[in-house]
Amino acid sequence: MAAAFSCPVFFPSTFSYNGNRYHGRIKIKINATSSTKVKTLNEIAGAGKGSSSLATSTEINHLSQEQIRQRIPTKKQLVDPYRQGLIIERGVGYRQTVVVRSYEVGPYKTATLESLLNLFQETALNHVWMSGLLSNGFGATHGMVRNNLIWVVSRMQVQVDHYPIWGEVLEIDTWVGASGKNGMRRDWLIRSQATGITYARATSTWVMMNEKTRRLSKMPEEVRDEISPWFIDKRAINEDVPEKIVKLDDNARYVNSDLKPKRSDLDMNHHVNNVKYVRWMLETIPDKFLESHQLSGIVLEYRRECGSSDRVQSLCQPDEDETLTNGVEQSLLKNMVLTPRIMEGNGYLGPLDVKSYGYTHLLQIKGDSKNEEIVRGRTRWRKTLSTLPYSS
Repeated sequence: MAAAFSCPVFFPSTFSYNGNRYHGRIKIKINATSSTKVKTLNEIAGAGKGSSSLATSTEINHLSQEQIRQRIPTKKQLVDPYRQGLIIERGVGYRQTVVVRSYEVGPYKTATLESLLNLFQETALNHVWMSGLLSNGFGATHGMVRNNLIWVVSRMQVQVDHYPIWGEVLEIDTWVGASGKNGMRRDWLIRSQATGITYARATSTWVMMNEKTRRLSKMPEEVRDEISPWFIDKRAINEDVPEKIVKLDDNARYVNSDLKPKRSDLDMNHHVNNVKYVRWMLETIPDKFLESHQLSGIVLEYRRECGSSDRVQSLCQPDEDETLTNGVEQSLLKNMVLTPRIMEGNGYLGPLDVKSYGYTHLLQIKGDSKNEEIVRGRTRWRKTLSTLPYSS
């Protein structure tokens, strides 16, 4: 009696598209028995011009080189082994596991705020990637590309209870929800994989802008139909009434007028990335203050985009002396209450500083006749704490 077996065979493949040559592999599964007569490749090649069994077993799609290299999914994916990501929250949320790398930390071996913001952006894009809705834009869906639309952030709020350390494994959750008729809200949570402690949380509001006219746009129904099935009624930060950020003027205490965007500061939408704005803001604060304090919260209100030819000015004004009463600080963000000694395991060790420190910020484009606002900001600071989020 003949024994049955199955064997996968790989053949190299080369094809051309738009003048470019692409290389890959074709996988064919052979099922046979020990009595099967196997022909050599030479015999197969000489079988005759009319033979087309190999050609019909493989369908070569007309893809651009970019699509082939990116491997953008056309259908919803539940797991992404390359990015350590998976779909959660009943099939609409996203979780990614990341490791804090050496270039993401500062002098104290803790992740910087810029690194956290970059992780927020990356996980948001990967969420759209997994959804099967991603087109060739910067997080844009197929419907958005058909309507020449791109995403722009209008407001962002971040709370940091504790900064991750170099080499630490983190889990980042992100999801989206509705924000009015024409906006979308995106939230994030960052937690330690080892302890389960939540380190940071963030929320943001996004609107659509026409890529050609650079004007804000209403959300087309076809785009709403694409993204609304992914909406979750859940918030990382509960904010009843958004805080109003006052506009600074030339009387601000700290001013840096020597700012010029570089080409490396531009993103795929050809405007300065919002993470760069935060860097400009923080660099306007005196170094002496930054050496002994760490940021615990930030609110950003975006007014307009900034291009590579703009001259930017950063203004910064510290709050008047703010002291704590009854040993409790109500933070700027009204969601995070700090007591003189936090329960063990919640991310703080020992007594906290008895002062609250805040700054108001403004980035503006310097014009010949008038200045134009780019973004207003509020930051909250505390004395630098231990890097360990639990008692040793």
